Amino acid sequence: QVQLVESGGGLVQAGGSLRLSCAASGRTFSRSTMGWFRQAPGKEREFVAAISWSGGSTNYADSVKGRFAISRDNAKNTVYLQMNSLLREDTAVYYCSASLRGGGSWSRTRSASQYEYDYWGQGTQVTVSS
Repeated sequence: QVQLVESGGGLVQAGGSLRLSCAASGRTFSRSTMGWFRQAPGKEREFVAAISWSGGSTNYADSVKGRFAISRDNAKNTVYLQMNSLLREDTAVYYCSASLRGGGSWSRTRSASQYEYDYWGQGTQVTVSS
């Protein structure tokens, strides 16, 4: 079992930055692919970023490439999402997720699918104002 708790969301002006954190419990965290997804009002949940268990591989949605950075600290059981140059369209609830499928093997394609993730946090609101 993996339990996930996000933090770091809030209200920020366009062009600003936020860093989201996701604290995980459970000894299997270090073998998990971790992902960030987001859901805006009236829209479906969409992929934002993912990172392999070692941190050596990452994947980003085109809409956030060059602005967001995902990282993890396995010693602290924590994954981060650094968000820079925020846009109004980044406003959404951001969810942290964990996948133990594939025994920790990395697949860039699978990492972007919400159906590959078994564990989800409760979400943290990010609001970007103009």
